Amino acid sequence: MDWQILLYIAAIVAAVGFLILCVALAVTLNSLKNTLKEVSGTVSGLENQLQGVTLETTNLLHKTNELAEDIQVKSEKLNGVVDAVKGVGNSVTDLNSTVRHITSRVGVQVEQNEDKIAQVVQWGNVFMGIRDKWTERKIYEARANATQTPVPGQKKLPHSGQY
Repeated sequence: MDWQILLYIAAIVAAVGFLILCVALAVTLNSLKNTLKEVSGTVSGLENQLQGVTLETTNLLHKTNELAEDIQVKSEKLNGVVDAVKGVGNSVTDLNSTVRHITSRVGVQVEQNEDKIAQVVQWGNVFMGIRDKWTERKIYEARANATQTPVPGQKKLPHSGQY
């Protein structure tokens, strides 16, 4: 019978061990259940946040596309302005070239006609001198011929003919 008692004791020990194992497993599973609930809550929060980020990203993408289209339109308009400015630059360059050419030709003509220009200047000076003398003479004659009305009681002084 000893053997049977040992067998019962072994069965009881095995049952107690199995019971402890089951309790430990239940505690572990319960802890795992709580952890999984927390993970599930975290994943739900992340999912909500991800939806918000996705919405914002979509809005930003639309705005970026609108800005890109606007920049494209403005760039095309600016190309016309750049072409116009380039045309103005070419016109100014052509004008400068023409002015240089004309200036060069005038300089050559001045050098070729230097003597004639000097004569014209001399004749101009002579003419101006004659005109000045003529004007002085007219003024002198006008003063000499001017009738002066004497103030009552004033005596007339002799006139020497020079001023």
